[in-house]
Amino acid sequence: LIELENAYVGSDGSVYFDATSYPEYGAISGNRLDALIPGHRYEYTDEGGKRFHADWALWKAAGQRREMIWDSPWGMGYPGWHIECSAMSLHYLNNHVNIHVGGADLRFPHHENERAQSNSIVGTECVDLWVHGEHLLFEGRKMSKSSGNVVRIKDIISRKFDPLSLRLTFLENRYRSQMDLSWISIATADSTLKRWRSLVASQSNVRICQNAEITSALNEDLDTPRAIQVLRTLEKNPNVSTAEKIGAFLFADQVLGLDITRHEAKVAATLEMQRLLELRADARERKNWSESDRIREKLESLGLEIQDSGSGQKWQWKTKPE
Repeated sequence: LIELENAYVGSDGSVYFDATSYPEYGAISGNRLDALIPGHRYEYTDEGGKRFHADWALWKAAGQRREMIWDSPWGMGYPGWHIECSAMSLHYLNNHVNIHVGGADLRFPHHENERAQSNSIVGTECVDLWVHGEHLLFEGRKMSKSSGNVVRIKDIISRKFDPLSLRLTFLENRYRSQMDLSWISIATADSTLKRWRSLVASQSNVRICQNAEITSALNEDLDTPRAIQVLRTLEKNPNVSTAEKIGAFLFADQVLGLDITRHEAKVAATLEMQRLLELRADARERKNWSESDRIREKLESLGLEIQDSGSGQKWQWKTKPE
């Protein structure tokens, strides 16, 4: 980078990237060099050898530091944060990254700097697509260790939810938008996942059926919420055959990865539940809707989820019992 005049040795002995040497700087974040305010914290506060306030360190002189330092043509020191990522990705991915992901907070300055230095070295665009995910909230608060509200997979399992219900919850939100996760949303997704697997298991040997609406949604900035909505609409459409519905679900699951073909072993209802289900079916036959609703509430309090259709009532566990 120094030989290409994209970098220079600063007055403090550190090596800096010259931000003004890369004309496309700001294309990811929208930040223009002439609009950046001097004094803003871009990297570290001890980079006094810069020529321009938006330049950043590629190699930092060790100074008083005694650990994690290496020898170099510029003396003892250590690499800057941004250049580590460029070095690793260019080395292990042969100078080309198909999809570069990261949180929204990495868009600037980290990814902006990484792009400038990587492209300057290679001489061409190194990354095909930059994808930045927004931050995650949990029940209204930013999820963090310090807040004590981090949800782990083992926490999902301990509540007897399928871990993939968390994946479905994520898929129902745009990755570019901040998401507020909750136990209610995970529970709802768990019920949906069970219902969809039951649908897929209702017929065998169904072929994957390409769905243009799902394809369009996924091609439009990975709009998974719209793809999920297409599936929900198909599920409820009485004019679409069960085989067509299953074919579309199998097609979507190639991307969604919800293991939609997994067979859910059904735990039998207790004798009391079976008796209540029979009484409710009789009440519905007699069009005694108030009695039907009363029994439904009782069944739900016992842990069942009831679904009514033209062919009768179906049930499933809200959470799978031990």
